[in-house]
Amino acid sequence: MNAMTGFFYVFAAILVFAAVRVITAKNPVHAALFLVLAFFSASALWMLLEAEFLAISLVLVYVGAVMVLFLFVVMMVDLNLDKIRAGFWKNLPVATIVGSLIAFQMSVILMRGFWDPNAEAPKQAANNTGALGKLLYTEYLYPFEVAALILLVAMVAAIALTLRKRKDTKSQNPSEQVRVKAADRVKLVSMPADLDRKQTKSGQ
Repeated sequence: MNAMTGFFYVFAAILVFAAVRVITAKNPVHAALFLVLAFFSASALWMLLEAEFLAISLVLVYVGAVMVLFLFVVMMVDLNLDKIRAGFWKNLPVATIVGSLIAFQMSVILMRGFWDPNAEAPKQAANNTGALGKLLYTEYLYPFEVAALILLVAMVAAIALTLRKRKDTKSQNPSEQVRVKAADRVKLVSMPADLDRKQTKSGQ
């Protein structure tokens, strides 16, 4: 076993551990941080496969933008953890069936090349970034635009959740602060002149 194989097993083990902790962690903030660790481990595996563009995109897009947004939303939105965990065991059988089906489909796709002895090995492109960009903006243009639209909707929804009005928080309205005048802040009260004299005599 060479060094590349050793690194692959190390990062793969970290990736599996982080993925399991994402769904088993009780604290949602810890789950989001474990998801960041899973993304870093996956990007390291992409680097070992010489897919530098995918590795950098995974770090910059998901870790640098999407996961930071998710983490801020989880920390700012008041989540009722007891209500979320209430239906966990009730939905576990359905989730197990769906997860097993997805795992089976992925296994069939990944092992398809090993089962077919006549399958030809893919040709190594001189520049994988250029080849990926050519496929992305020609054959897969519409799925790429749909994914961008879904990410935009998710970003708008996250911002809308964080900007909702809450009774236990205080916020400022910059437009009202700009329109404030000195007359609105200072109030002049006219007092009778003989009031000071009466107070002085009573004090003596």
